[in-house]
Amino acid sequence: MATYQVESIATVVGGHTRVQDDYQGGVESIIRLDGTYPLETLQGIEEFSHIVVTWRFHLASPGDVQLHARSPRGNESWPATGTFVHRNHRRPNQLAISYPRLLKVEGRDLLVTDLDAVDGTPIIDLAPYFEQMGPRGQVRQPAWPGEMLADYWHDASERP
Repeated sequence: MATYQVESIATVVGGHTRVQDDYQGGVESIIRLDGTYPLETLQGIEEFSHIVVTWRFHLASPGDVQLHARSPRGNESWPATGTFVHRNHRRPNQLAISYPRLLKVEGRDLLVTDLDAVDGTPIIDLAPYFEQMGPRGQVRQPAWPGEMLADYWHDASERP
């Protein structure tokens, strides 16, 4: 199996301070580009409403990886599904992809909202979201993700 070494290109500053399953919405944070990259690497990104952010679950450990079928969030009313059907830190490479809204760019700082990573999260890659590269055709999924994520993007200030 091939292995790859990647370095973070940016870091999340502010925003969520702890890992939580739901109420991710309405929180602003900064994606701060590392100083080794010239500012022109961001040139034009402010024209886009959303960006694609690849990040690492840096608070997870290799021991968190689970290579077996299990019910999402331990809820037995949802079917047991395999590791690659979950979108959490228990995946082998412990990577995530998010689509936050880009509010503004100030130098190396990208101010975003609705990024579900926590303060200090290393960013592996970022790119603008191109509508034409989103899913083609009708999106299909079982009922359980909608049930599980019903509160995911609720405003964090409304957290019980």
